[in-house]
Amino acid sequence: MLRIGILGCGRIGQVHAHSIQRISQATLVAVADASADAAKACARRFGVEVRDTAGILAAKDIDAVVIATSTPTHFDMIHAAAAEGKAIFCEKPIDLSSERVRTCIDAIERAGVPFMTAFNQRFDPHFGALRQRVKDGEIGDVETVSITSRDPAPPSAAYIKGSGGIFRDMMIHDLDMARFVLGEEPVEVFAVGSNLIDEAIREAGDVDTAAVILTTASGRICQITNSRRTAYGYDKRLEVHGSKGMLRVSNVLENLVESAKITGFQSALSQPFFLERFEAAYLAEMKHFVDAVSTGSTPIPNAQDGLRAQLIADAATLSRQEGRTVAIPK
Repeated sequence: MLRIGILGCGRIGQVHAHSIQRISQATLVAVADASADAAKACARRFGVEVRDTAGILAAKDIDAVVIATSTPTHFDMIHAAAAEGKAIFCEKPIDLSSERVRTCIDAIERAGVPFMTAFNQRFDPHFGALRQRVKDGEIGDVETVSITSRDPAPPSAAYIKGSGGIFRDMMIHDLDMARFVLGEEPVEVFAVGSNLIDEAIREAGDVDTAAVILTTASGRICQITNSRRTAYGYDKRLEVHGSKGMLRVSNVLENLVESAKITGFQSALSQPFFLERFEAAYLAEMKHFVDAVSTGSTPIPNAQDGLRAQLIADAATLSRQEGRTVAIPK
């Protein structure tokens, strides 16, 4: 039985708490949050204790921690958890600085503790099935990958200011997915961005609409588009084209009812947001973490995966700022 503490009782922390309570090999022991009210509400919902962060990190009755706090707090929490010998499940990004991520990796490796970066979309059953069929050679050699991610509405300007920008915050999942399905590392990126939706995002120093082209050493190409707004629900699609055909994951709809009338065919909206779209993925990723820690295997995606996605996001940010293709650091 893996005993887990959660640091951060916001939306994503509660998602992970719900997942843990559905896994028979794990138990949620305690939660902590900078907001006492948030911690108490979360503890009541899941029937566990409230402790402070230091108490969870030092606790002898807790084997692993879920870091679901704001990104600027991850660095110190990772170092503290590693020093205490705790297994670590950390929300993306590990840190907004790639150099600080490398420092975290050093601390994790010195301590010899398991570490997982929470790129939950790898665990989506639809994306997972597509990737396996690509690996099995169903469509031959991969040539191009297309990823679309559009949120139903933009976040607050306050959130944007601390997010690190659209490439490090929103697109980082797509950058990891590109690595997941391309079969080789991207070596260069060209990025563009615009402000078409919310003036507050421009004032916060970010863009709300963005696209990148990733290229691998062999010439494989991945194109990614992001938008902070849609009129039809959460838009998440993936297509891989190869020498023998194409595989595609379309949007998951609220229901599968389709009507046919004289005006044409009509189906439901896409699911409202990522929480609904990736509910199964959140549970699957936590099961993977629990299984890996319990059996002594390595959780994947690990800290190096978090670093690789961050380096691509850094390069994309620089590319947009300077209007040129940027080589992705190793």
